[in-house]
Amino acid sequence: MNLRRLKYFVKIVDIGSLTQAAEILHIAQPALSQQLAVLEGEFRQQLLVRTKRGVTPTEAGITLYRHAQIILRQIEQAQNDVKHSSQTLCGEVSVGLAPGTAASTLSLPLLQTVRARHPDILLYINENFGSMLSELIMNGRMDMAVLYGEKSFHGLSYQLLIKEELFLVAPSNMYLPEGEIALAELHDVELLLPRPYNYVRKYVNEAFTHAQMKPRVVAEIESAATLTAALAASLGATILPDSAARVIAGPSGARLYRIVDPVIEMPLSLCVSDHLPMSDPARAVRDILLELVGDLARNIGLPTAAEL
Repeated sequence: MNLRRLKYFVKIVDIGSLTQAAEILHIAQPALSQQLAVLEGEFRQQLLVRTKRGVTPTEAGITLYRHAQIILRQIEQAQNDVKHSSQTLCGEVSVGLAPGTAASTLSLPLLQTVRARHPDILLYINENFGSMLSELIMNGRMDMAVLYGEKSFHGLSYQLLIKEELFLVAPSNMYLPEGEIALAELHDVELLLPRPYNYVRKYVNEAFTHAQMKPRVVAEIESAATLTAALAASLGATILPDSAARVIAGPSGARLYRIVDPVIEMPLSLCVSDHLPMSDPARAVRDILLELVGDLARNIGLPTAAEL
């Protein structure tokens, strides 16, 4: 097995067509088919299934595709690190930031700081759901992400950064006690919440279940713009972490109520691979990200990871 065949295989799977892959790779299709046959012979497994619409990977092919992406990414990192070992940091670094978290407010400061300190680093910022970001890290396609959760498991390592309390964000015309509200008082409040797979929703559901209650969900919304508009139109209230609640409340004219009895905390963590090495540029970006999260925690009065 050699790297060239792995690159060919990854390109074929990405495109889903031997003919189109051959054109992009500037290689004759019979020669590309031969390289694929050699690869299948080395693994003693059929890797692709040919159909009228193109080619699709078998289960063995999917496994090889995942490993090939990791191998090729590591080779690229090694070449880049060796090439620039005596020079300024240079290379691509990908960072995921879960929307609706304190970290999502760091995208611009992160970009500005990386540009100022390491102008030769090409930073890629992806704001997406935590489940999607963690899968990208596990597959070696993303360097790090800041998302909710703190329990490490096979393939992923979580470093706790801060813990945020959950707040009720309610329209101004919803008459509720000032300042704080007990969870038991939310039994009849119409709620606008994200889908059940969302970490915020999971924590809300767990808190209600523990209190032997069920949240009265009238709509499931994962768009910040739609949620803001729905609050402004008094279509219901929502429950969000402290930082996200403040961002949503301003434009919608809503009020914030700290949820107590019990207080519900959401752990925000830095997620990285537990087995793939991190490049020098990625480590530099990670250090900046940790620095910015620490500054943010102090600015909004939250304890940092060292203080938890």
